[in-house]
Amino acid sequence: MSDTDFSGQAVLITGGASGIGLAAAQAFASRGARVAIADLKEETAAAQAAELGAGHIGLGGDVSTEATADALVSATVTAFGRLDVLINCAGMSDTFLDTIDQTAEHWQRLIDVHLTGTFVMSKRAAREMIAGGGGVVINISSIAGILALPRRNAYTAAKHGIVGLTKNLACEWARHRIRVNAIAPGYIRTPMVQTLIDAGKIDEKAIRRRTPIGELLKPEDVADAMVFLASPLARTVTGVNLPVDGGYTVFGGMTDAAMIEG
Repeated sequence: MSDTDFSGQAVLITGGASGIGLAAAQAFASRGARVAIADLKEETAAAQAAELGAGHIGLGGDVSTEATADALVSATVTAFGRLDVLINCAGMSDTFLDTIDQTAEHWQRLIDVHLTGTFVMSKRAAREMIAGGGGVVINISSIAGILALPRRNAYTAAKHGIVGLTKNLACEWARHRIRVNAIAPGYIRTPMVQTLIDAGKIDEKAIRRRTPIGELLKPEDVADAMVFLASPLARTVTGVNLPVDGGYTVFGGMTDAAMIEG
Protein backbone atom coordinates (compact mmCIF):
# COMPACT_ATOMS: atom_id res chain seq x y z
CA MET A 1 0.00 0.00 0.00
CA SER A 2 1.28 3.46 -0.91
CA ASP A 3 1.99 6.03 1.80
CA THR A 4 -0.53 8.26 0.06
CA ASP A 5 -3.27 5.63 -0.15
CA PHE A 6 -6.19 6.80 2.01
CA SER A 7 -8.44 3.81 1.42
CA GLY A 8 -10.86 3.34 4.32
CA GLN A 9 -10.25 6.82 5.70
CA ALA A 10 -12.83 9.57 6.04
CA VAL A 11 -11.99 13.17 5.11
CA LEU A 12 -14.15 16.21 5.88
CA ILE A 13 -13.40 19.36 3.88
CA THR A 14 -15.08 22.67 4.62
CA GLY A 15 -15.30 25.08 1.72
CA GLY A 16 -14.96 21.99 -0.42
CA ALA A 17 -17.28 22.89 -3.28
CA SER A 18 -14.82 25.06 -5.21
CA GLY A 19 -11.22 26.21 -5.49
CA ILE A 20 -8.63 24.71 -3.17
CA GLY A 21 -11.24 22.77 -1.20
CA LEU A 22 -12.57 21.06 -4.31
CA ALA A 23 -9.06 20.22 -5.50
CA ALA A 24 -8.45 18.65 -2.09
CA ALA A 25 -11.67 16.64 -2.34
CA GLN A 26 -10.62 15.32 -5.73
CA ALA A 27 -7.11 14.50 -4.54
CA PHE A 28 -8.23 12.49 -1.52
CA ALA A 29 -11.09 10.76 -3.33
CA SER A 30 -8.71 9.66 -6.09
CA ARG A 31 -6.54 8.08 -3.40
CA GLY A 32 -9.35 6.00 -1.92
CA ALA A 33 -10.72 8.23 0.83
CA ARG A 34 -14.40 8.76 1.47
CA VAL A 35 -14.95 12.48 1.32
CA ALA A 36 -17.53 14.77 2.91
CA ILE A 37 -17.66 18.10 1.08
CA ALA A 38 -19.10 20.83 3.29
CA ASP A 39 -19.99 24.24 1.93
CA LEU A 40 -22.27 27.18 2.57
CA LYS A 41 -24.00 26.19 -0.69
CA GLU A 42 -25.35 22.75 0.14
CA GLU A 43 -26.68 21.99 -3.35
CA THR A 44 -23.30 22.73 -4.88
CA ALA A 45 -21.58 20.59 -2.26
CA ALA A 46 -23.92 17.69 -3.02
CA ALA A 47 -23.35 18.05 -6.76
CA GLN A 48 -19.58 18.10 -6.38
CA ALA A 49 -19.70 15.07 -4.07
CA ALA A 50 -21.73 13.21 -6.70
CA GLU A 51 -19.08 14.11 -9.28
CA LEU A 52 -16.49 12.35 -7.14
CA GLY A 53 -18.48 9.12 -7.48
CA ALA A 54 -20.36 6.81 -5.16
CA GLY A 55 -19.59 6.86 -1.47
CA HIS A 56 -19.04 10.59 -0.99
CA ILE A 57 -21.43 13.11 0.58
CA GLY A 58 -22.20 16.81 0.36
CA LEU A 59 -23.18 18.87 3.39
CA GLY A 60 -24.26 22.46 3.95
CA GLY A 61 -23.79 24.98 6.73
CA ASP A 62 -22.09 28.08 8.06
CA VAL A 63 -18.87 26.94 9.74
CA SER A 64 -18.73 29.93 12.07
CA THR A 65 -21.17 28.36 14.54
CA GLU A 66 -20.69 25.51 16.98
CA ALA A 67 -24.05 24.06 16.01
CA THR A 68 -22.94 23.74 12.41
CA ALA A 69 -19.58 22.27 13.41
CA ASP A 70 -21.38 19.62 15.42
CA ALA A 71 -23.81 18.89 12.58
CA LEU A 72 -21.07 18.56 9.94
CA VAL A 73 -18.83 16.30 11.99
CA SER A 74 -21.77 14.21 13.22
CA ALA A 75 -23.06 13.74 9.67
CA THR A 76 -19.61 12.67 8.49
CA VAL A 77 -19.19 10.13 11.27
CA THR A 78 -22.72 8.83 10.74
CA ALA A 79 -22.03 8.31 7.04
CA PHE A 80 -18.51 6.90 7.28
CA GLY A 81 -18.22 5.60 10.84
CA ARG A 82 -15.08 7.62 11.51
CA LEU A 83 -13.20 10.86 10.87
CA ASP A 84 -9.52 10.74 10.01
CA VAL A 85 -8.77 14.07 8.33
CA LEU A 86 -10.32 17.51 8.72
CA ILE A 87 -9.41 20.24 6.24
CA ASN A 88 -10.54 23.72 7.27
CA CYS A 89 -10.79 25.44 3.90
CA ALA A 90 -13.92 27.58 4.22
CA GLY A 91 -13.30 31.26 3.68
CA MET A 92 -14.36 34.54 2.13
CA SER A 93 -12.63 37.51 0.54
CA ASP A 94 -11.78 40.66 2.43
CA THR A 95 -12.54 44.20 1.33
CA PHE A 96 -9.87 46.35 -0.26
CA LEU A 97 -10.89 49.50 1.57
CA ASP A 98 -8.85 51.96 3.58
CA THR A 99 -9.01 51.03 7.24
CA ILE A 100 -11.04 54.08 8.19
CA ASP A 101 -13.71 52.99 5.70
CA GLN A 102 -13.94 49.39 6.90
CA THR A 103 -16.87 48.29 9.03
CA ALA A 104 -16.78 46.34 12.24
CA GLU A 105 -19.55 44.12 10.86
CA HIS A 106 -17.42 42.97 7.93
CA TRP A 107 -14.41 42.52 10.21
CA GLN A 108 -16.43 40.31 12.56
CA ARG A 109 -17.96 38.23 9.79
CA LEU A 110 -14.61 37.44 8.26
CA ILE A 111 -13.04 36.60 11.62
CA ASP A 112 -16.03 34.37 12.38
CA VAL A 113 -15.75 32.41 9.13
CA HIS A 114 -11.97 32.02 8.95
CA LEU A 115 -10.75 31.94 12.53
CA THR A 116 -13.75 30.98 14.63
CA GLY A 117 -14.77 28.45 11.99
CA THR A 118 -11.34 26.81 12.17
CA PHE A 119 -11.57 26.72 15.97
CA VAL A 120 -15.04 25.20 16.30
CA MET A 121 -14.54 22.69 13.50
CA SER A 122 -11.20 21.54 14.88
CA LYS A 123 -12.53 21.27 18.42
CA ARG A 124 -15.50 19.14 17.37
CA ALA A 125 -13.44 16.96 15.04
CA ALA A 126 -10.86 16.33 17.76
CA ARG A 127 -13.46 14.60 19.93
CA GLU A 128 -13.93 11.99 17.22
CA MET A 129 -10.22 11.71 16.50
CA ILE A 130 -9.34 11.24 20.16
CA ALA A 131 -11.93 8.46 20.42
CA GLY A 132 -10.59 6.93 17.21
CA GLY A 133 -6.95 6.97 18.25
CA GLY A 134 -5.68 9.90 16.22
CA GLY A 135 -6.13 11.99 13.11
CA VAL A 136 -4.98 14.96 11.09
CA VAL A 137 -6.21 18.57 10.99
CA ILE A 138 -5.07 20.81 8.14
CA ASN A 139 -5.85 24.51 8.35
CA ILE A 140 -5.64 27.07 5.58
CA SER A 141 -3.58 30.10 6.48
CA SER A 142 -2.16 32.32 3.72
CA ILE A 143 0.77 34.50 2.83
CA ALA A 144 -1.39 36.93 4.82
CA GLY A 145 -0.54 34.79 7.85
CA ILE A 146 3.15 35.54 7.25
CA LEU A 147 3.25 39.01 5.68
CA ALA A 148 1.21 42.19 5.87
CA LEU A 149 -1.49 42.80 3.27
CA PRO A 150 -2.36 46.47 3.79
CA ARG A 151 -6.05 47.39 3.67
CA ARG A 152 -6.99 43.75 4.23
CA ASN A 153 -7.06 43.88 8.01
CA ALA A 154 -9.61 41.22 8.89
CA TYR A 155 -8.17 38.68 6.46
CA THR A 156 -4.61 39.26 7.66
CA ALA A 157 -5.60 39.11 11.32
CA ALA A 158 -7.61 35.92 10.81
CA LYS A 159 -4.82 34.18 8.93
CA HIS A 160 -2.21 35.14 11.52
CA GLY A 161 -4.65 33.84 14.14
CA ILE A 162 -4.97 30.51 12.36
CA VAL A 163 -1.20 30.09 12.48
CA GLY A 164 -1.20 30.66 16.24
CA LEU A 165 -4.16 28.35 16.76
CA THR A 166 -2.46 25.66 14.69
CA LYS A 167 0.62 25.75 16.91
CA ASN A 168 -1.45 25.60 20.09
CA LEU A 169 -3.58 22.68 18.95
CA ALA A 170 -0.57 20.79 17.63
CA CYS A 171 1.12 20.97 21.02
CA GLU A 172 -2.02 20.15 22.99
CA TRP A 173 -3.22 17.24 20.87
CA ALA A 174 0.07 15.53 20.02
CA ARG A 175 -0.45 13.19 22.98
CA HIS A 176 -3.66 12.02 21.30
CA ARG A 177 -1.80 11.28 18.04
CA ILE A 178 -3.52 14.18 16.31
CA ARG A 179 -1.28 16.21 14.04
CA VAL A 180 -2.29 19.81 13.28
CA ASN A 181 -0.65 21.79 10.49
CA ALA A 182 -1.43 24.81 8.34
CA ILE A 183 -0.75 25.59 4.71
CA ALA A 184 -0.09 29.16 3.61
CA PRO A 185 -1.05 29.42 -0.06
CA GLY A 186 0.17 32.29 -2.15
CA TYR A 187 -1.89 33.65 -5.00
CA ILE A 188 -3.72 30.59 -6.30
CA ARG A 189 -5.85 30.71 -9.42
CA THR A 190 -9.12 29.95 -7.66
CA PRO A 191 -12.51 31.33 -8.73
CA MET A 192 -12.27 33.89 -5.90
CA VAL A 193 -8.83 35.12 -6.98
CA GLN A 194 -9.87 35.17 -10.63
CA THR A 195 -12.82 37.37 -9.68
CA LEU A 196 -10.45 39.80 -7.96
CA ILE A 197 -8.19 39.81 -11.02
CA ASP A 198 -11.13 40.46 -13.33
CA ALA A 199 -12.31 43.29 -11.06
CA GLY A 200 -8.91 44.94 -11.21
CA LYS A 201 -8.28 44.47 -7.48
CA ILE A 202 -5.32 42.16 -8.12
CA ASP A 203 -2.66 42.70 -10.79
CA GLU A 204 -1.83 39.25 -12.15
CA LYS A 205 1.32 40.31 -13.97
CA ALA A 206 2.66 42.09 -10.89
CA ILE A 207 2.09 38.96 -8.80
CA ARG A 208 3.85 36.77 -11.34
CA ARG A 209 6.82 39.14 -11.45
CA ARG A 210 6.94 39.14 -7.63
CA THR A 211 6.85 35.31 -7.46
CA PRO A 212 10.19 33.56 -8.08
CA ILE A 213 8.65 30.73 -10.10
CA GLY A 214 6.84 33.34 -12.21
CA GLU A 215 3.31 31.97 -12.10
CA LEU A 216 0.11 31.80 -10.16
CA LEU A 217 -0.18 28.38 -8.62
CA LYS A 218 -3.05 25.96 -9.21
CA PRO A 219 -5.43 24.65 -6.51
CA GLU A 220 -3.98 21.21 -7.20
CA ASP A 221 -0.59 22.41 -5.98
CA VAL A 222 -2.07 23.10 -2.56
CA ALA A 223 -3.98 19.81 -2.59
CA ASP A 224 -0.71 17.94 -3.18
CA ALA A 225 0.71 19.55 -0.03
CA MET A 226 -2.40 18.50 1.88
CA VAL A 227 -1.97 14.90 0.76
CA PHE A 228 1.60 14.95 2.04
CA LEU A 229 0.68 16.46 5.41
CA ALA A 230 -2.15 13.97 5.91
CA SER A 231 -0.01 10.97 4.99
CA PRO A 232 2.42 8.86 7.02
CA LEU A 233 5.22 10.61 5.13
CA ALA A 234 4.58 13.56 7.48
CA ARG A 235 4.05 11.50 10.63
CA THR A 236 6.49 13.66 12.63
CA VAL A 237 5.37 16.99 11.15
CA THR A 238 3.05 19.00 13.37
CA GLY A 239 2.55 22.66 14.21
CA VAL A 240 4.01 24.00 10.97
CA ASN A 241 2.70 26.67 8.62
CA LEU A 242 3.83 25.45 5.22
CA PRO A 243 4.03 28.10 2.49
CA VAL A 244 2.87 26.90 -0.93
CA ASP A 245 3.53 30.13 -2.77
CA GLY A 246 6.20 29.63 -5.41
CA GLY A 247 8.74 31.44 -3.23
CA TYR A 248 6.63 34.58 -2.74
CA THR A 249 7.23 34.96 1.00
CA VAL A 250 10.99 34.33 0.90
CA PHE A 251 11.86 36.77 -1.86
CA GLY A 252 13.35 40.03 -0.64
CA GLY A 253 15.18 41.32 -3.67
CA MET A 254 15.15 44.87 -5.00
CA THR A 255 14.11 43.79 -8.48
CA ASP A 256 11.38 41.55 -9.89
CA ALA A 257 11.73 37.96 -8.76
CA ALA A 258 10.87 36.54 -12.19
CA MET A 259 10.99 37.60 -15.80
CA ILE A 260 7.64 36.95 -17.48
CA GLU A 261 6.18 37.36 -20.91
CA GLY A 262 2.64 38.34 -21.85
